Amino acid sequence: MGGGFGFQDIFETFFGGGQQQRGPIPRARRGQDSLLRVDIDLSEAAFGVTKSVDVDTAVVCSTCSGSCCAPGTSPVTCAVCNGSGTVQRVARSFLGQVMTTSPCAACQGFGTTIPNPCADCSGEGRVRSRRTVKIEIPAGVETGVRIKMSGQGEVGPAGGPAGDLYFEIKERRHAVFTRQGDDIACTIEVPMTAAALGTVLELETLDGMREVDLHAGTQPGQIITLKELGVGHLHGSGRGSLNITIEVVVPSNLDEEQSELLRQLAALRNEERPAGRVTTHSGGVFSRLKDKFSGR
Repeated sequence: MGGGFGFQDIFETFFGGGQQQRGPIPRARRGQDSLLRVDIDLSEAAFGVTKSVDVDTAVVCSTCSGSCCAPGTSPVTCAVCNGSGTVQRVARSFLGQVMTTSPCAACQGFGTTIPNPCADCSGEGRVRSRRTVKIEIPAGVETGVRIKMSGQGEVGPAGGPAGDLYFEIKERRHAVFTRQGDDIACTIEVPMTAAALGTVLELETLDGMREVDLHAGTQPGQIITLKELGVGHLHGSGRGSLNITIEVVVPSNLDEEQSELLRQLAALRNEERPAGRVTTHSGGVFSRLKDKFSGR
C-alpha cells in the first residue's frame, strides 16, 4: 500500500491543513533568551552598582553578515518547490483523490538552498563569541531579582533578531550584618559593666565608622536603631535602618577580689537574696532566681 492514504493524513487534511503556514519559512529567526547569575555584596545591594559581565553568546557572523552564504555567493531558489517552501501531493483514499501540502524536504521549507555555506559559521549566520556587557544594578535588589536587558541575548539563526538577556541577582552573605528586607541587623556583645554604666561604642557600618550610644541600664536583647543606614528602597527613595541587638556578657571567671566587689554591690542594692521577677511560660511553670551571691 505504498500509495495509500492513512488515517493520520485524513486527520491532518481536514483538521490541521488550514493551520499550516503558507509560503516559505523565514530563514532568520529570533534568538533565545539567556539567563546569567550575578553575585553582589551587601554594600552593592544597599547603594547600587555598575558591573561589567562577560557573556558567552551567539553573535552575527562577521564573514557572511548573517546571510549564511560564503562571500560572493547567495541562496538559490529551491528546484523542488520553486521557492514556495512546500510541496503538494495527491493521494487516493476511500474519499477519492485528496491533495495534501507539506514542507519541502529539499530546502526544509525555506524556499531556498545554500549550495556554498559560509565556512566560519557553517551556514548558521551566527557564531559563538564572548563580549562584555555593562549592567546597572539599582539599590535595593536582593537574591532572586532579575534584571532584563532587551535585545542583548543570543542572535537568532541567519542573523535573526537577538533574544533578551536576564541577570539574576545572588547576594553574598555578609560577615557582620544580616539583611531583613531593607533593614540590616547585627549583634554587639558588651560587658555587664558597660551595659549597667553606659558607654559609647564604635561600629563599622556600610557608611563607615559610626558611634553607638549605649545608655546606662541597657538590658540584654535591647535593640538600638540607626535610621537610614540600611539598604536603599528598590521602588522609592530613602533607606532602611540598621538594628543593633545588645547582648550583655556576664563574666564567668571572676577572681576572689572581683567576686567580693560584686557581693558588696549586691549588698548596697539589697540584692543579696533577690526574689527575682516571676514570669509565666507556655507550660505554666514559675521560675525563681536562685541566690548566686550568698556563697551558700
